[in-house]
Amino acid sequence: MKVVIIGGVAGGATAAARIRRLDERAEIVMLERTGYVSYANCGLPYYVGGAIGEEDALTLQTPQSFYARYRVDVRVGHEAILIDRAQKCVRVRDLAAGRTYEERYDKLLLSPGAKPVVPAAAQTDDARVFTLRTVEDTLALHDFVVGQRPASAVVVGGGFIGLETAENLAERGMKVTLLQRGDHVLAPLDRDMACFLHAELVRQGIDLRLNTPFEGLKTDGELAVLTKDGAIGADLAVIALGVAPDTALAREAGLELGMKGSIVTDAHMRTSDPDIYAVGDAVEVRHFVTGEKTLIALAGPANKQGRIAADNICGVGSEYRGSQGSSVIKVFSLTAANTGLNEKAARAAGLDYEKVILSPADHATYYPGARLMTMKVLFERGSRRILGAQIVGGQGVDKRIDVLATAIRAGVKADELKDLDLAYAPPYSSAKDPVNMAGYMIDNILSGRVKQFFYEDIAALRSQDVVLLDTRTRGEYARGHAEGFVNLPLDDLRGQLSSLPAGKKIYVMCQSGLRSYLACRILSQNGFDCYNFAGGYRYYAAVHG
Repeated sequence: MKVVIIGGVAGGATAAARIRRLDERAEIVMLERTGYVSYANCGLPYYVGGAIGEEDALTLQTPQSFYARYRVDVRVGHEAILIDRAQKCVRVRDLAAGRTYEERYDKLLLSPGAKPVVPAAAQTDDARVFTLRTVEDTLALHDFVVGQRPASAVVVGGGFIGLETAENLAERGMKVTLLQRGDHVLAPLDRDMACFLHAELVRQGIDLRLNTPFEGLKTDGELAVLTKDGAIGADLAVIALGVAPDTALAREAGLELGMKGSIVTDAHMRTSDPDIYAVGDAVEVRHFVTGEKTLIALAGPANKQGRIAADNICGVGSEYRGSQGSSVIKVFSLTAANTGLNEKAARAAGLDYEKVILSPADHATYYPGARLMTMKVLFERGSRRILGAQIVGGQGVDKRIDVLATAIRAGVKADELKDLDLAYAPPYSSAKDPVNMAGYMIDNILSGRVKQFFYEDIAALRSQDVVLLDTRTRGEYARGHAEGFVNLPLDDLRGQLSSLPAGKKIYVMCQSGLRSYLACRILSQNGFDCYNFAGGYRYYAAVHG
């Protein structure tokens, strides 16, 4: 059996190695149009910033090492330009030699990945304007930064690559402006959770400009990035407006395409041609939570799909069961992570969902160095299934998002999070882990022991005949509070119950949500109709700005 693989990064390289492990006799040819294979896309910005010091660290394998270990014929600088399905061959251009040739296959695997979205207004040959997708892109930006010592940069786009690039350019000492078309960075997060990242970016000196669409470039003379608010001068610009499936080959070959031109595959990663498989950023997948078709351009799914395609090519009946988009990113001193659906996606899917927002410490507060994280967990009211989660904080964010991602995959009910038996020692967690705490809160909501209100409700409440209560200490209240909320410290509450108007609904806030919850338990057991503010004043202040 001869297998030709087009694309040698995450999915393609994984598939090649797996095919060899399953079939020692298979002939495997891997074509990669760039000069590198098996490289770490996610590490590219960190080489620019200097956190990764050696160029060699970006590549996990070379053509020579791949052949030595796996006997895979790896051809870098070789671009597949046509698939002839009838003849079962690929037309290939050797970019260095300028010649074309044909490569026959029994099975073909497409792993072309995605290409940067570069609108017409950003298309230029100016050496000061960059994208960041390949090793060559990274080396060009790195060499410019080291050689030219630019003082300023504009990064266009606040997604994963945009945020990481902005951070790493700032680490090089540059004044960085970050443009984002919408009202928050990092689309997998809801705006309220992204607000913590906004504050951190500004604190670190990034000139963050939200609701600022990119409109073009000025490259004659001094470089400038054009926006609706005017031109922003800079020594370099990075266009990081996202990616799109790179599927021109598949389209020309007549393979079935799906959303945004992505390649349609079945659960075995087989395309509409039974001898052609496809994996990675170029394929349409099923979202594990909703069951709907989606695009998820992440390395984890690409690697899994590469292994599954290889299994099926070799006769092992593996299936890909969908993606839930689990991701994590470092933004200076913060970590942001998500899995499953955010609120926008849950609403779009028509789901009847509820949410909890909490601010637990990453480990026992009596052990030095504890930091608060903010967690949001979404669940479906009727079924109690977990729909998604988002966390922003310091250490331990990755641990908790992985527990929640596993719970989604395993079908753990939202209130059952309280029952998870998680490891505890003071430097790492608390006896009630943050994930357990989310489960306790969900259990209280489902049982009716507590009712919630949210940030988006406050504006309307101020005009209603209700009581808005802040149960923090007087000192905390004096340092800042939400408009309209009156101060009645928790420890004074029992003695002041008679001063509260009977028959009025009471909406209670504290710093993190714990004291206000305790206040609600006191109030409800004394005949008051009360509601606890989700997230606490700390969360309110971050979102309110």
